[in-house]
Amino acid sequence: MPLSAIFVALSLYILLPPHLTAEQKSFYDRLADSALTLTAQKVRYDPTYTIIDYPNGDVAPDKGVCTDVIIRAYRKLGIDLQKEVHEDIKANFDKYPKKWGLTKPDKNIDHRRVPNLMTFFTRYGTVKKITNDPKDYTPGDIVCWNLSGKITHIGIVSGKTASDGHRPLIVHNIGNGQMLDDCLFNFEIIGHYQYEKKSGAPPPK
Repeated sequence: MPLSAIFVALSLYILLPPHLTAEQKSFYDRLADSALTLTAQKVRYDPTYTIIDYPNGDVAPDKGVCTDVIIRAYRKLGIDLQKEVHEDIKANFDKYPKKWGLTKPDKNIDHRRVPNLMTFFTRYGTVKKITNDPKDYTPGDIVCWNLSGKITHIGIVSGKTASDGHRPLIVHNIGNGQMLDDCLFNFEIIGHYQYEKKSGAPPPK
């Protein structure tokens, strides 16, 4: 091999980061990857109230809503948001929204409501700034929106970008199943979080 070719190969090896194994990736990169795998699962949007197992309960695998994307992505990494949210609501019922006329926690539905997840992530995660700069939204971030009619929505920032290379694509279910979509700035953003369950975490906010 000519010396010039060897020099180019060595330069590329130094400049380009090596491929990371799953163990070497950050938690949030793995969460983004986890969410991406959900897009291969055929799911129809179905908001029907369903009695599910506890813990680690889930609706039928071919059904789901936007919150189920978040729950399923975290569960692939060993974090059961059904259990985490239910236990916190049981202990801190007054901290959570009462929009639905509930008088006590409900392990079948509490974790599947966007305002409850927003409250949980605010209490136990990192609240990130809401901006119009796509660079502020990194893989594994949780984003919440207010849709028309004051309907709330939630999704996960993926590690992939739009065709123009600027905006990160979002994994969400807004009615067409678990999909990858260029929708970050399509609606009013009302929440932006990171959440990783850690032992010995600081007291909730």
